[in-house]
Amino acid sequence: MELMELAIKKLKERGVEIDDICELTYDLQLKYSSNLTKEICKEELLKVLNKREVLYAILTGMAIDKACEEGVFDKEISDIINQDDPLYGVDETLALSIVNVEGSIAYTNFGYLDKIKSGIIGKVDEEGKHSSKCTTFLDDIIGALASATASRIAHKEK
Repeated sequence: MELMELAIKKLKERGVEIDDICELTYDLQLKYSSNLTKEICKEELLKVLNKREVLYAILTGMAIDKACEEGVFDKEISDIINQDDPLYGVDETLALSIVNVEGSIAYTNFGYLDKIKSGIIGKVDEEGKHSSKCTTFLDDIIGALASATASRIAHKEK
């Protein structure tokens, strides 16, 4: 299986559809792109997902979340990750490897999405708080993908 297909499959297994990420991108960029459509968002997201370093970050983050759920790590680190401790920061650092492929616009959008937790990000974040599912890395990965995609669109506008 190709890496992109695997990453998309793993996202779906965790309840995240490509269209969910496109919705976030659309909301981020609509104000700045007069002819923006969700189809354009999807085309640009697939270009972000075509980068190996992005795929590695997605797969690694989701593997860490899953390992936490399965008790693979020592209890102390599992507790920190499962609680999504605000000072942990490793989840954001991994997500920034996705953001950095698309520049400073992606970086500022990521910070914004991480703060407001709209759409699927909020849903995933809440699920992690109210279930045995660990979503510490997943919510940041989603935000990074939407932010990187919005940045690609912004750069095409200029």
